[in-house]
Amino acid sequence: MSRHEATLECALYVVATPIGNLGDITARALDTLRNVSVIAAEDTRVTRGLLAHFAIVTRTIAVHEHNERNAAAGIVNLLQQGQSVALVTDAGTPAVSDPGAKVVAAVLHAGIRVIPVPGASALVAALSASGEGEHGFAFHGFLPAGAGDRIRALERLHDRYADSAMPLVFYESPHRVVESIAAMRSVFGDGQEIVVCRELTKKFESIVRLKLAEATAWL
Repeated sequence: MSRHEATLECALYVVATPIGNLGDITARALDTLRNVSVIAAEDTRVTRGLLAHFAIVTRTIAVHEHNERNAAAGIVNLLQQGQSVALVTDAGTPAVSDPGAKVVAAVLHAGIRVIPVPGASALVAALSASGEGEHGFAFHGFLPAGAGDRIRALERLHDRYADSAMPLVFYESPHRVVESIAAMRSVFGDGQEIVVCRELTKKFESIVRLKLAEATAWL
């Protein structure tokens, strides 16, 4: 479907993109990205690579953690002018431990429709492959970068979920994961089991279950 064959409703489309394997993008996401007036992207360089792969030429604008509040006002203005906007992050579903939540909230506050275009999510992919999703889960996202704040956050989670069967789910940067594992060992103990999901959907994908005491060496 070309840009000239589809007229999209004036709305904010929250579009999930692949977390690694480009084959995971949906037909609906591609149609949306082709036919919106503008794409608001966390990193326009990353998104342009994705768009080029699928021969999509839609204009992009930047919406990242450092400009999100101001960018939200600009997106609301575009929508009020009758344009349609797709919101994407570098990988996966926007506005979940990624930039975008402030944009979505501002659009809803302005009384303009938000339309989710679901697809890949690192959180759901990891949970589905962990064997730990039966009793629900508690998702924290990224732990604080500072060592003391990280420990305090984990202690609060330990106290809150000590008697729960729900797994705790975290995102972590490759640059901080060893420090985070060390903090988890100090709070949860060496015997606590952890499932590490690394490079999901990519060539070197790894999903392993091991004790926290073993995790540092494995990483």
